[in-house]
Amino acid sequence: MTRQIAEERIPARMPTVVYERIVEAARTVGSTLNQFLVQSALEKADEILERERVITLSSKAAKTVFDLMDNPPEPNERLKKAMSRSEKVLWQK
Repeated sequence: MTRQIAEERIPARMPTVVYERIVEAARTVGSTLNQFLVQSALEKADEILERERVITLSSKAAKTVFDLMDNPPEPNERLKKAMSRSEKVLWQK
């Protein structure tokens, strides 16, 4: 059996000055334009996803969160009503 590798294309239009700068950078690090673009885009994507998925807290804020998880407060009336409404919506047939 032949193994198929899926590949996608991303067309990009850019001003000549931008293209030339990217080509120069790719040559500087010894990669092809395609390798450079893919690697650069992947690094940027990883950076963005990391920033959006990770919550950074100060020591004080982290302690507050962990304390609340270990010792949650009793639900107030507003929370009880919200939980009741969500149960009704989720369990409707």
